[in-house]
Amino acid sequence: MLRNLILDWSGTLADERGRQLLPHALGFLQFCQGTRRRVFLLSSIKEAHFAEQSARLGVAHFFERTYVGVMDKRERIMEVLAENNLAPLETAFIGDMVHDIETARHGGVMAIATLTGFNSSEKLTRANPDVLVRDLGELQKLLEAAPPNDEILVEELELQVRVGVPDEERARRQRLTVSVTLQPRNHFGDLADDLSRTIDYAAVCEDLRQFVAEREDKLLETLAHAMAEFLLRRFELARVELELRKYVLPETRCVAVRVTREL
Repeated sequence: MLRNLILDWSGTLADERGRQLLPHALGFLQFCQGTRRRVFLLSSIKEAHFAEQSARLGVAHFFERTYVGVMDKRERIMEVLAENNLAPLETAFIGDMVHDIETARHGGVMAIATLTGFNSSEKLTRANPDVLVRDLGELQKLLEAAPPNDEILVEELELQVRVGVPDEERARRQRLTVSVTLQPRNHFGDLADDLSRTIDYAAVCEDLRQFVAEREDKLLETLAHAMAEFLLRRFELARVELELRKYVLPETRCVAVRVTREL
């Protein structure tokens, strides 16, 4: 899964003079934010120009870190990866020039070229990018259509939790069950039968028990959100789906909440 995206500015996100964003650029940045992808800028644009343009266009906050005034991006790509702890296999560089493709190759990341800038389709094709798209809108569709990773399911793990709005309900632990669907960052075919490359579901169960034992929440929704976020931080997951069940109301089998979180 592509979790980290490094982008060029002129010709990729904005027009040559920075007067306006290119079509689909804002939507793409919002998509990256919504799917929790980390976004960086690596561009030759001068720092003062980028500061003015990105502020005026309302996109400065989308970038976790910016590297500007870089004339030869090949000289900085490894620095970007190292300083931000970016795994090359989970990272792409997106630009509109052959130099951008060469930069991606130098960093060992995916090279994505857009047909929105300076170089023609023929010139970019000869440079052999991994992906060539008309614009960032087309790239967004490709990312949205990417097949899901393989999944690990844990069903109805029993927990003892202090949860409930009334103080008297939280005064004692009660039985909850949780079912989780885990999407590891690695496909099962890449594991080489090695436990260290996958998600240890026994550790997931034990860590969840310890996590909820230290909490006291009023809302089931709050607890479910916290559990999903904890799993994303604790394990090498691309996505987690979690259903938390509470057995408290008479004449009902259970009350449940569901959350989905992804990087």
